[in-house]
Amino acid sequence: MCGIVGYVGTRKVVPVLLAGLRRLEYRGYDSAGIVYHHGQELVRHRAEGKLSQLEAVLDEHIGVDSTAGLGHTRWATHGAPTEQNAHPHSDCSGELVVVHNGIIENYSSLKQELVARGHVFQSETDTEVLAHLIEEHLQEDLVLAVRAALAQVEGSYALAVLWAKEPEMLVAARHQSPLVIGVDAEASYLASDIPALLPYTSEVIFLDDGDLAVLQKGAYRVLRLTDGKAIEKKITSIDWTASMAEKGGYRHYMLKEIFEQPLAIRNTISGRIIPDTGTVQLPGLGISDQVLKDLRRIVLVACGTSWHAALVAKYWLEKLVGIPVEVDIGSEFRYRRLLLDEQVLTVVISQSGETADTLEGMRQAARLGSPVLTICNVVGSTMTREADGVLYTHAGPEIGVASTKAFTCQMTALFLFTLYLGQLWGTIGQKEQKDLGLHLINLVDTLSDILEPLRKTVQKVIETYHEARDFLFIGRGINFPIALEGALKLKEISYIHAEGYAGGELKHGPIALIDQYMPVLAIAPQDSTYQKLVTNIEEIKARQGRLILIGTEGDTHLPTLSKDLILLPRVHEDLTPILCTLPAQLLAYEIAALRGCDVDQPRNLAKSVTVE
Repeated sequence: MCGIVGYVGTRKVVPVLLAGLRRLEYRGYDSAGIVYHHGQELVRHRAEGKLSQLEAVLDEHIGVDSTAGLGHTRWATHGAPTEQNAHPHSDCSGELVVVHNGIIENYSSLKQELVARGHVFQSETDTEVLAHLIEEHLQEDLVLAVRAALAQVEGSYALAVLWAKEPEMLVAARHQSPLVIGVDAEASYLASDIPALLPYTSEVIFLDDGDLAVLQKGAYRVLRLTDGKAIEKKITSIDWTASMAEKGGYRHYMLKEIFEQPLAIRNTISGRIIPDTGTVQLPGLGISDQVLKDLRRIVLVACGTSWHAALVAKYWLEKLVGIPVEVDIGSEFRYRRLLLDEQVLTVVISQSGETADTLEGMRQAARLGSPVLTICNVVGSTMTREADGVLYTHAGPEIGVASTKAFTCQMTALFLFTLYLGQLWGTIGQKEQKDLGLHLINLVDTLSDILEPLRKTVQKVIETYHEARDFLFIGRGINFPIALEGALKLKEISYIHAEGYAGGELKHGPIALIDQYMPVLAIAPQDSTYQKLVTNIEEIKARQGRLILIGTEGDTHLPTLSKDLILLPRVHEDLTPILCTLPAQLLAYEIAALRGCDVDQPRNLAKSVTVE
């Protein structure tokens, strides 16, 4: 989410910054900007839209005699994707600029305090708060000012600062957002990801949370944010090619995006849950609490993977809020008589915000007087402009056609909305609210911990399955939609015919397909439907079906049913769909990769379906 590049050295800075931004544009392309030191002042250039718009602005500045600067390419979160909201952002004096990735959770209260003390803001972003905070603390030592400012900040950040009075020094800091330093004898480099550095150096230092870096020509220091003490950091030599590095070292964008899910979910949660109480805050929702309190029914409308997220949300909303919920496929929704009015909320879900069938269904619902909420990943898309309210996911750009991190972020956003509605309706008790909020927050660390070992387990399991012609996925209850999603992922990228079923439906027809050649993946965490699904698994085993089982660590029964096991940590039952999605995604990916398929651009598919 967003890309930062920085340079201080002997080269002319503008070409270095633009080259770095081009390699980071996958991280965001709503707007872009650079700043460099020239003469006695800082010069900023910013442009709305993709990087090409900024490049056009900078045509006559390529050869400017400056050797230190910062660049940023933005994926908008706070504030529309306009030139005014583009980074870098400055303080009141214009002598200090900041670029930032992440979300400042307490920016609203900080901004109010700063405005009360006379600071004038020029943008709608949370980032600008950082520039003014540093300005407040800045006297003669930029490092001390940055440390003091960040001590007041709650949230995530990768941050870089340039000050006119220290023209050959960059200060950077990291917390829950990636940042890497590139070093050589004549220069220091800074970037959100390695691709921006590779044309110039293969020697890098990965900053950790709580690190602050001071970059100068051919020199750098890394300090602890908390106390300013120096830290020794290991220099890593990168042997990737530039083309590999565009995918962050991963073989495919899809794999990279699978591994980005913990951070993407963290960004979607960030600033929206108060950990001490579990209270959910959705200040930008755009639909009044009174309208939400008066609802009689909710209709969820989506296509493809987003429809599976909607199916999961139906379980949450009916269980935790007690409101009736319908789930419709976007392409079918608009072709029947819709019983909608001002007391029926229509929630449309789309990664791109441009999905044609969902968009038309949304418009029809609006014509009937239904308030419309969109859950979307793209700021400024058609759905976000036309809906009454918006709940953004913060997955960042998703390049692989088969959706991965957008899907888990959609589920996360829908769970947040469920908790918010439960607060308004009073259907979730205070203790349960806190517990559910903490379980969601803690899930991020669980996902981070398991991804690498999980991939190795999946690689081992699929060795005898990648040549299958057909595949069945089964689940029950809240994990039935994940069986549908797992089957969709496999058919999308491996071209294996795959179907998802509710476990109890097997005996109503699909069990006729079971023989010693039919692979079946069963999603069987130890939840309230576990015993029922085990019965379905036993039925498959009795007919010699080839079983892959996704279960819970410590389960002693599943190992008696199959040797092909994927066991996951125990999490709250309501969050098992997000957890169980990861092995389903990895299974599809590893099978497709082993078959030599074009994982990122599967045949006949497009990332955004803008035709009906």
